[in-house]
Amino acid sequence: MSGKSKKVHVFRDDALGELDAVGIAERISKKEITPKEAVAAAIERAKDANPSINAIVTELYDRALKESESVVAGPFSGVPMFLKDMLNVQGVPVHHGTRAYKETPKAATTTDPIAQQIFAQGFVSLGMSTMPEFGFTASTEFPDGDATRNPWNTDHSAGGSSGGSAALVAAGVVPIAHAADGGGSIRIPAGACGLVGLKASRGRLLKAAKFKRQPVEIAIDGIVSRSVRDTAHFYAEAEKYYKNRRLPDIGLIEGPSKRKYRIGFTADSIKGMGADAETANGVNETAKLLASLGHEIVPFALPVKDRFIDDFANLWSVGGFYFERYGKKVFGETYEPAQLSGLTKGLSEHFRQNKAKTAASIVRLRNSFRQYRRMFNSSGLDMILTPTTSHVPPAIGYLSMTLPYEELFDRIQKWACFTPYHNATGGPSISLPVQHYVEEDLPMGMLLSANLGQEAMLLDIAYQLEAAKTWKKIWE
Repeated sequence: MSGKSKKVHVFRDDALGELDAVGIAERISKKEITPKEAVAAAIERAKDANPSINAIVTELYDRALKESESVVAGPFSGVPMFLKDMLNVQGVPVHHGTRAYKETPKAATTTDPIAQQIFAQGFVSLGMSTMPEFGFTASTEFPDGDATRNPWNTDHSAGGSSGGSAALVAAGVVPIAHAADGGGSIRIPAGACGLVGLKASRGRLLKAAKFKRQPVEIAIDGIVSRSVRDTAHFYAEAEKYYKNRRLPDIGLIEGPSKRKYRIGFTADSIKGMGADAETANGVNETAKLLASLGHEIVPFALPVKDRFIDDFANLWSVGGFYFERYGKKVFGETYEPAQLSGLTKGLSEHFRQNKAKTAASIVRLRNSFRQYRRMFNSSGLDMILTPTTSHVPPAIGYLSMTLPYEELFDRIQKWACFTPYHNATGGPSISLPVQHYVEEDLPMGMLLSANLGQEAMLLDIAYQLEAAKTWKKIWE
């Protein structure tokens, strides 16, 4: 772990070194290290890092060591990882980030299809990573207890809701971790922690059980990683396990092409929201970098109506109402709705006050993919560049779960104003750590989005930007 600074990492000369998941898998396949040595090294890193970053809910170290002795054959056989504390894995309790239990939740009796899709690649889970209550906020903080902290600067948020996974990968505990995204929850923590975070197209991966009955299919599982090739290899292998015939194949994207793209860019969102001056400058610098690589870069205004924000908020509130009203039926008698956070209760009240509007909001959100397609088809753009978030990852407490609901909700919306549109439309987008906030020593994520099914294009541009060598390493 690095000295007395606010930066925390556990990169060291062990079985994992500074390698990404592909690199570790290659060492294992060449028998330079064993899966058990890789898992054991990650466990030691977790023990060293977690007291400073608070990113682990459930430790499965003994189980992981046992599994590492007979790993599933696959491209990532023996590579250690963490799962976000929302997936069902047989024999493991799931907390969903909430403290509304009188006792530890019962262990899951089944394993989610997306978890099976992950395990089929040979990954070994070390446990469950932190998330805020039901993933309703963009920072992994809790009404009581310490927050999950950003390894780059522990005074700041690791983002959310996949903040625990992002913090563990950024700190060097594991090279890759499961994440999920219903409004930015892969891309926001990836941006905050200097990682690659791809939210794939709707239907690209198998679903977790909790995502099968969404009023609008906004949420999708995925991963965060430190390298583009880890993300590219993960999706190529996931596609071998399950292929959605309604989407173009991704295939294995192995490096940057020489293809040139037409890319629109903006630092403005909708309803008067957008990036602050420093983040907007980061967008402009990224646009210049892309232009220097030969791409056509053009200013662009998002043709999204202001009411989208209200529609998404109305949909958001459905979840709060559901977990407050029906949570005991879903989670059992040990679940106490009265112990839910003010945010969840506030969302539930928002639903009650706007119930009459919600049906129309849902219809518009379900149809938003058509406008999304028209936006790309009519503009002639291949991609759109925005920042991942509107400003620097906030200090711990800025998005505190103890804030009054209205104040917290307003802050969440303004910080996370760029990501929800892709959840509603189902379009793919990827956060990349192209820029950096110098004063706070924190990553600045840049978000690139493309038309539905065009993940291969996003991975190509990601490789091109990675090759430009602007990304900082936490250990440097």
